[in-house]
Amino acid sequence: MSNPGSRMPVVALVSGRGSNLRAIAERARSGDPAIEIRAVVSDRADAGGIEWARAAGLTTATLSPGDFADRGSYDAALAALVEGFEPQLVILAGFMRILGPNFVDRFAGRTLNIHPSLLPLHRGLHTHRRVLEAGDREHGASVHFVTRELDGGPVVIQAKVPVRDDDDEASLAARVLEQEHRIYPQAVGWFASGRLRFADGAAWLDGRRLDGPVVIDQDSNDAA
Repeated sequence: MSNPGSRMPVVALVSGRGSNLRAIAERARSGDPAIEIRAVVSDRADAGGIEWARAAGLTTATLSPGDFADRGSYDAALAALVEGFEPQLVILAGFMRILGPNFVDRFAGRTLNIHPSLLPLHRGLHTHRRVLEAGDREHGASVHFVTRELDGGPVVIQAKVPVRDDDDEASLAARVLEQEHRIYPQAVGWFASGRLRFADGAAWLDGRRLDGPVVIDQDSNDAA
């Protein structure tokens, strides 16, 4: 990435393939979002996202929960590790551990997550299966600020996809993932440019408190 000093320093946390991390990094090469990925941190040494980051020449670190006596100790160590890279933004890109209050409070207002559902619907795991079981006619993804409430922080942007009669978990997950790769770089870009912020328990975009997320559908252009 060129001119890293002019870009917002970011740390990404991954547990799996890191496809959202790759989408953000690929967009960042063009300068939008204007970020510098200072480090990619994982709780799994074999995470695909870590392997990709190493190959891309990014700084990586692994912190295994099994090396710590309890969740609190792990969260404290993870927070200290991340803070050492001096990020202005932390992005969760498929990080599968629930972050404790030590970490969440330390990075309050500067941590974003992407979740594969139209929050507040279907918080937690197995969202595609639960959407099909519930008979929902639409599904999607949400980018939100991270707070102590699991998947409960203010939602910034959502992308919607229709649920088709012939959908199974795999087909639905694939279409939602495409939308994740659109809206996560968008939200990170807003934050990096100063357009998006967290204040008074809410998300603010362009100086206006968001009473609900910006919503796009799979056929629309990216939100401005």
